[in-house]
Amino acid sequence: MEKNLLQFLLFFVTCTSLSQERQTLISGKVVDSLGTVKNVNIINLKTNKGTFSSDDGVFRIYAKEGDSLQVSSVQHITRKLRISKEIINNKFITIRLGTNTFVLDEFELKKHHLIGRLGVDIKEVPTDRKDSLLQKNLDFSKVNFKLVDTRIDANIRMKPSIVNTVANSFGGGGGSASIPFKFKDLLLRKELNRKKAVPDKILIELGESFFFEELKIPKDNYFHFLEYCNPLGIERLHKEGKILELIKIFKKESVPYLQIIKKE
Repeated sequence: MEKNLLQFLLFFVTCTSLSQERQTLISGKVVDSLGTVKNVNIINLKTNKGTFSSDDGVFRIYAKEGDSLQVSSVQHITRKLRISKEIINNKFITIRLGTNTFVLDEFELKKHHLIGRLGVDIKEVPTDRKDSLLQKNLDFSKVNFKLVDTRIDANIRMKPSIVNTVANSFGGGGGSASIPFKFKDLLLRKELNRKKAVPDKILIELGESFFFEELKIPKDNYFHFLEYCNPLGIERLHKEGKILELIKIFKKESVPYLQIIKKE
């Protein structure tokens, strides 16, 4: 009898412990003074798992009582909130964000002596020496285009026939296709533009507070920090949409990076 009672108590304690650790799927909505907010980054700081709000401001995330959620967006003030028992019971939460205010730098409006008449004002505008030299060299007003230069005609006749240059060719499945050099150059430029846009996209998606407040990365060192982490394949991870792996890399690499720049 005592043995059965002991087994029952052990089973009860185990079930209670498991129920406390069980995660609950919580639905939520992010709003501000203008309405719903999309593309907001929501992270469970206890589990380091996160998600983004949809176009309707709706999101879903696993959490349990006592966990903390960090809600961040570039255009809004970052907010942290604690998951209460009431939120777990309702399985729904509405998060209201405050808009972030950006202050522009001052600029000085200097006076000028222009009066608004082109014929008079053009005399007051200083001329650029380089522009004057270029205009002088490109002046063809005194060239007689009726004269024929036999040397030019001879060079044209001696030119070899035009051959289309092929950069790469792909074959397979009984067929082949050729890519001209200009098309290859266009693809290269497109890839370079995509790589240049990666740091800006990462900053927008993860939020300034993640890098500058949580990781303590100086704002002037943001691009240098991404270059420091680049050998770990952050561009590939971002292209594949593996945001959580990016967050882990940034958190891990920020510690030695800050030590390096501090020594410098």
